[in-house]
Amino acid sequence: YYNSPLNCEQGFWYCRLNVHINSIEQFRRYLERAGVVDSLTSVLVSLYEKPEKPNNALEFVKQNLGAVGQTSDDVEALQQEVIDLRQRCARLAEENKELKAKLQQYEPSSEDGSTAN
Repeated sequence: YYNSPLNCEQGFWYCRLNVHINSIEQFRRYLERAGVVDSLTSVLVSLYEKPEKPNNALEFVKQNLGAVGQTSDDVEALQQEVIDLRQRCARLAEENKELKAKLQQYEPSSEDGSTAN
């Protein structure tokens, strides 16, 4: 009963402030456990250490926040994978085009240019 924010001995506003501070502390601990504080700190430190600051600091944080913990080897491997997959997609599209052309040779077509089922 005496620990209630509305009935503590120090007064209403003191108790309300105390409850607010406790909830902020709980939220801070939650962010620390989730790794958010470390990630933000890492990005902000990298921004601080840049000799030439970017024009848009918020955009820098957005771009680099997801990259925290990734090494340049990880990034290079992912970039190479994207290149390989794009090349494969182009090869498959070309193969698909060739196979469709071969298929057209064996399908009878009507006079209006459409294929018969």
